[in-house]
Amino acid sequence: MLRFTRSTLTFSGVCAGLLLTANAFAVSISDLSQQDASGGLKDALTQGAQIAVQQLGVPGGFSNNKDVRIELPGKLGKVADKMKMLGMSSQVDQLETSMNKAAEAAVPQAQALLVDAVKKMTVSDAKGILAGGKDSATQYLDKTSREQIRAKFLPIVKAATDKVGVAQQYNKFAGQAASLGVVDSKDTNVESYVTEKALDGLFKMIAKQEESIRANPAAAATSLAKKVFGSLQ
Repeated sequence: MLRFTRSTLTFSGVCAGLLLTANAFAVSISDLSQQDASGGLKDALTQGAQIAVQQLGVPGGFSNNKDVRIELPGKLGKVADKMKMLGMSSQVDQLETSMNKAAEAAVPQAQALLVDAVKKMTVSDAKGILAGGKDSATQYLDKTSREQIRAKFLPIVKAATDKVGVAQQYNKFAGQAASLGVVDSKDTNVESYVTEKALDGLFKMIAKQEESIRANPAAAATSLAKKVFGSLQ
């Protein structure tokens, strides 16, 4: 005959209670309402965008980050390496420093546009984005806001590069190189080149934030975002 003591029954009751509690909080993405899915995703994207802007829109934000640092493009960069070997490193360094400073000056202007793009996300988009790849939300932002941010960045980048007097030097150098097939024609204008690289860096950093939250939902800033991304685990 089996005998159950009071302590055994108490322990069993605690275990049963914990199991019921765990089951109550085990939420899958299919259990989420569209409103919750959309709200949690928007919270996380807003958080990622704000952090990315804070990281990049400061002195050294680009130049000290090897993942987004802006250098002379393609084969033009190889030419720059040869110039450094010939004792012309100060010219190259000055040019690259000015490009990174221009990007750092432009990035803060992106925050409002990114937040606006997040707000405009439709509820029907949310679950598909959540179930997508590790950067699917970032890709959505890129698609819906890149053009507007580019238009905002370009005059800021132009003013920054003009201020340090290297735009003409770069454009002449890159233009000559393009005519010889050394650099792509789209990279021959310093303002356009820096603007696109700034955009690339911005969305790369947002993607890192998205990936981090997907891997560790506890890193999300709001309880709703924690719940939504926790459902993906």
